[in-house]
Amino acid sequence: MVFILREYLLGNIAIAKGILEAGAGVVSGYPGTPSSEIVDFLAPLAKEHGIHVEWSVNEKVAMEVAIGASWTGTRSVVTMKHVGLNVAADPFMTLAYLGVGGGMVVISADDPYCHSSQNEQDSRRYASFARVPCLDPADPQEARDMILRAFALSEEFGVPVMLRPTTRVSHARADVEVGSPGKRMDKPSFEKNPAKRVALPVHARPLHVELLDKQTGIEAALAEEPWNRFEMKSEVGVIASGIAGLYAEEAIAELEADISLLRIGAYPMPRKMVGDFLERVEKVLVIEEMDPVVEEFAEMVAKERNPKVEILGKRSGAVPSVGELDPLTVRNAIAGMIDLPRRAAPKMNREVLSILPPRPPALCPGCSHRATYYAMRKAFGKDAVFPNDIGCYTMGVGMGTVDTCLCMGASITVGTGIRFGGEEKGICAVLGDSTFLHSGLTGLLNAAYNDARMTVTILDNSITAMTGHQPHPGTGCTACGETSPALSLEDICRSLGAGFVETTDPYDLESAIDAFERARDHPGLSVVVAKQACVISAIRSGVRRPRLKVDEEKCGGCKICVKFGCPAIEFDGEVAKINALCSGCGVCAQICPQKAIEVVK
Repeated sequence: MVFILREYLLGNIAIAKGILEAGAGVVSGYPGTPSSEIVDFLAPLAKEHGIHVEWSVNEKVAMEVAIGASWTGTRSVVTMKHVGLNVAADPFMTLAYLGVGGGMVVISADDPYCHSSQNEQDSRRYASFARVPCLDPADPQEARDMILRAFALSEEFGVPVMLRPTTRVSHARADVEVGSPGKRMDKPSFEKNPAKRVALPVHARPLHVELLDKQTGIEAALAEEPWNRFEMKSEVGVIASGIAGLYAEEAIAELEADISLLRIGAYPMPRKMVGDFLERVEKVLVIEEMDPVVEEFAEMVAKERNPKVEILGKRSGAVPSVGELDPLTVRNAIAGMIDLPRRAAPKMNREVLSILPPRPPALCPGCSHRATYYAMRKAFGKDAVFPNDIGCYTMGVGMGTVDTCLCMGASITVGTGIRFGGEEKGICAVLGDSTFLHSGLTGLLNAAYNDARMTVTILDNSITAMTGHQPHPGTGCTACGETSPALSLEDICRSLGAGFVETTDPYDLESAIDAFERARDHPGLSVVVAKQACVISAIRSGVRRPRLKVDEEKCGGCKICVKFGCPAIEFDGEVAKINALCSGCGVCAQICPQKAIEVVK
């Protein structure tokens, strides 16, 4: 018997609940906002439900783990953010040829407006590129429902199915109807079939034809999905996809306008439905987040079915081409189409704006990365080149030690290219421990192999901090809390060919500066591991350091401590002051020339 419950859930938790209902046996992924909560929620439940849940070392590995599980007949899921799909693209594209066994869902969470990402890439393009179905939820309920349907579609057509939630769907909360967990396959096994599982050219050619032949059936099946629907009211229409469909419905109701609406939630898009809609309108506005995927399709169909229809959208400038959509933006776009007044966005009082201080992203009070950057710059000087990477440490850009940031693991390889491009100044590449294990290993190996004279700094805070404090292979703990071998970053670096490897405590500034100076002077590839636990993790685990205070009589008002950038240090009148945010790292006391900062007794 299946029980249906109604719960108030985060979008990602609704997705996780759907995964349990579908009876998935393996869930893998790599943390990345806005997708991380899916695995975070499932990991503690893994033993109870008899499933395998893991944080893989990167998205490519996670994809391949899920593929292997699917080929045993077990339903599997792989989760990541949109840029993670770039890392996993190699297996993803070929998997569409080789096909699946048990249903497999690829969750790629997109991040319009780059809330926590380096680009606004649209995962729907990847689904189209691979010729696999893509489901685009508008709210947490649809996200849960689509997960269940995705497994069925995957097994029906033998291909992976993508679920593409965007930030507002992943991180919104809503009442969601969920059922009881489903049962796993009883006796999964891998069946040998080289013609279907070995991507040799002789096999790939007929498999490509087979994939193309599936497209008509896939499109016909998706055309019947409830997420593709329209309502005719007039010869003026709106086509909207994903969460933009909700915004459009609300805007049309608020404007009290007779506007026809076509909602798109599944790809490939229903060609006949879109054509029928376009034949019955004279003007249509296409509203979607990210790329003009629906708009381009509508333009193509219109050439066949209604060449005279006027199509507005991102390409015409009626809808913003960048950033995240919101109800007001969508309302104004629709109002503009039907010549109704646009509503101005609320403006903050000028007086309020004049007194509000700027609040740029900053490293936490007591974060060891700040101390590492300080020691690094002292040793290398401000003219050195500091290629950086993806992580919370990128927020140290104001300290002058973040000169590049491209993608996960790129700091070492970009630094190598800068060196061989002719740069003679010192080069000190920076990346975190989780990032190093994700995609920095090959970069370090390449630097050693090609004899790149540079320093690599691994900021080892023993956690994947920026995405929610997930474990990794260096922490000695799995996603499910089980003990695993804690890898030695130092031993890995030596085995990959680094000639100088040293670990230092960034809270001990004198020692850290000395380590960086010796790494700087090493004639080949050097590595400094700056090891200190993430300050948040340390506090959560019960670590308490003594608070600090400023002796106002000794303070000379030089503001060196304030320029250090720690949020726990303020300037009050003519003297510095340490506020309640202090975590007791003690670094400010070491940089104060007047020795005015001391421990509270």
